[in-house]
Amino acid sequence: MSRIAAVSALGQQIWLDNLSRELIASGELERWIKEDAVAGVTSNPAIFYNAIRNDPHYQTAIATLKGSVGDAERRFENLVLPDVRRACDLFLPTYQSAHGHAGLVSFEVSPALAFDAAATVQAAQRLWNDIARPNAMIKIPATTAGISALQTCVAAGINVNVTLIFSPAQLSAVQAAYRAGIEARWQAGHSVERIASVASVFISRLDSLLDPELPSALQGKTAIAMARRAYADWLQQPALPGGAQAQKLLWASTSTKNPAYRDVRYVEELIGQNTINTVPDATLVAFREHGEAAARLLADPTDTEHQLAAIAALGIDLDTVGEVLQRTGLQQFSEAFAKLLDLVR
Repeated sequence: MSRIAAVSALGQQIWLDNLSRELIASGELERWIKEDAVAGVTSNPAIFYNAIRNDPHYQTAIATLKGSVGDAERRFENLVLPDVRRACDLFLPTYQSAHGHAGLVSFEVSPALAFDAAATVQAAQRLWNDIARPNAMIKIPATTAGISALQTCVAAGINVNVTLIFSPAQLSAVQAAYRAGIEARWQAGHSVERIASVASVFISRLDSLLDPELPSALQGKTAIAMARRAYADWLQQPALPGGAQAQKLLWASTSTKNPAYRDVRYVEELIGQNTINTVPDATLVAFREHGEAAARLLADPTDTEHQLAAIAALGIDLDTVGEVLQRTGLQQFSEAFAKLLDLVR
C-alpha cells in the first residue's frame, strides 16, 4: 500500500489540488487514482492559469476557439470544461462505489461574482448543467453572498464546494447554510441523499500571517488547532433529514509555506475520519516519499485549547484575521482569473 493510500485506509480522502489536460492525457491522474487512492480533484483560477499557460495541449484549442467563441469567459469554459468532464468520468467508479461520498471534481464560479448571490446561483446552475456529471461540484466562495448562494444551490440539488474559509465564524455560517438548504429541499419533497458539499478550510495561510507576530513556542500551531477544534465540533453535529450527507470538512492550502517546517506537516497533522485534504502535486509527491499516515486530528485536545487560548490572550481574534485572509484570497483569485482570461482573449 502506498503512503497516500494508507491515509485513505484511516478514513480520510486525499484529493489532488490540480487539473489540466496534460494531467489527464498522460494518464497521471488515472495513476493517482489507481495506485494511491486519490479520491477527488479541486481546481481554481490560479490552477487553470498555470495549466493553460504551460500545457501545450491547450494552445491549438485556444486558436480554434478564438474563431468561434467571442466572450473570453465562455472561451475559457469551452476550453477546460471538457477536461472537468473527463476528470469526472475517471472518478465515476469511485463516486459510485462510495455512494456519492467521494470521487468529486470541483470547478469554480467566476471570482467576479463573489459579492452577488443571485449571479452566483445563476452561474452555478449554468455550470452544473454544462458539466452534466453527478460527481461535479461547483465551487463558491464563503462570502456573505456566496453563503446565501450555497443555501439556494443545495436546495436546487447542486453539489457545492464552499471555498476560502479562514475562520470559525465563516465556517459556522457555511455549515448553517448547508443545513438550511438540505432542510428546504427535503421539505419540498425532493431527495437529498446524493447531494454532496464540502467546507474548504484554508490552513497554512493562517500560520503564514500570524507566525511573525507570535513567540516561537506558538508558531506553526494555530491553523492546526483551529482545524482540530472545528473537527471536534463537526463530530457533534446532529443528523440531517432524509439520509442527507453531512457537509465534510476539507483542508485546503495544505502545502507548507515555511521551509523551517516539515513539508508534509499540514497533511500529517490533519488526518481524521470522514475528512478530506486537497493537496498540490509537490506535496502529494513528498507525502508519497516520506509521509507518515496516522490519525492525528483528535490528538491532544488540551494542547489545542491551550494554543487557541494563548492566541486569544495575545489579543488576536481569529474571525477578524479570517476576514483579512478571505479578502486577500479573493483578490488573488480575481487577479489569476483576469490573467487567465487574457490568455484566452
